[in-house]
Amino acid sequence: MDISSYLQESFQFVENGQQWMLQVFFVVLSVLVFNFFQKRFLRKLHLRLEKTHNTWDDALVDAMRRPLTLLIWILGIAFAAQITQDGTKAEIFSAFIPARDVGVVACFSWFLVLFFNNAEENILELAEKRGKPLDKTTADAVNKLLRLAVIITAVLVTLQTLGFSVSGVMAFGGIGGIAVGFAAKDLLANFFGGLMIYLDRPFKIGDWIRSPDREIEGTVEAVGWRLTTVRTFDKRPIYIPNSSFANITVENPSRMSHRRIYETIGVRYEDAGKLSAIIDDVKKMLQEHDEIDSTQTLIVNFNRYEAYSLNFFVYTFTKTTNWVYFHEVKQDILLKIYEIIVSHGGDVAFPTTTINTSENLPLELKNV
Repeated sequence: MDISSYLQESFQFVENGQQWMLQVFFVVLSVLVFNFFQKRFLRKLHLRLEKTHNTWDDALVDAMRRPLTLLIWILGIAFAAQITQDGTKAEIFSAFIPARDVGVVACFSWFLVLFFNNAEENILELAEKRGKPLDKTTADAVNKLLRLAVIITAVLVTLQTLGFSVSGVMAFGGIGGIAVGFAAKDLLANFFGGLMIYLDRPFKIGDWIRSPDREIEGTVEAVGWRLTTVRTFDKRPIYIPNSSFANITVENPSRMSHRRIYETIGVRYEDAGKLSAIIDDVKKMLQEHDEIDSTQTLIVNFNRYEAYSLNFFVYTFTKTTNWVYFHEVKQDILLKIYEIIVSHGGDVAFPTTTINTSENLPLELKNV
């Protein structure tokens, strides 16, 4: 077969009503080419926008990349399906029309969810760089509420697109909600418990919390709608239902303003004449110490006769709340107190036993 015969048969094939195949081919080819160039363009644009100080531009472009690729394919395939239906008269291809509408809604919703996630990360990172960190728990709560609103709206729009009555669905949801509420009361209790944590903010992510009512102590890692994750100091995760926080007392040591030093020190009875001077020097040392907040309660007083010691107590507050540095400060205070006691010729008491013998006892009993 020569070339002229081949071309003549090809044109005859097109003239016989098969030109829709060429149209489908060009549609698919156009989708591939367009996707190729838009991916390269958005990738370069995202790299350039990452260098700017604007919080929103790179978050917007990065969120757009994957949903846009999927959207182009959905529109291209739907267009090709419509061409195929017109060419073959097959009704099965008409199902691509509502599928296209649902896909568009899904892509737009996916884009918004990714955008909210990226914006949250960028805002927190930018605030950290500026030295004014934001509350991660609040940012996470706002992000979750926005994503929930997007998902609910997308579901309602999808149902309306598929021909369901939104008002009927909502009425059914109101009736069914009563049954669901009874069946999932624990789930709802945890949901509203999480909402109360977001509103009252007794703690946030990164806080050290503990409960005297339960064996809970550690650092808050995540606050979800159902569970709060606390990492204990031996690195074990604890998953606590949010409803539990409505019934227990929670301490938040991360929000303390100072840390307290409360120690009792005993000196020997033979140093009783030096005790007043020792107490005065200890108090003066604390008042002049750089890490002691003298505006807070500061007490150094003799308060008890013990079996083998004269006890005085030290009650004061450090400026730091850091757990590790607090112990360094406390160590320095205790060592300086000992130096003051020794400088006055005294010593710290330790358990002793004194035996008094009478001079009137017979000599043989004294020698026993």
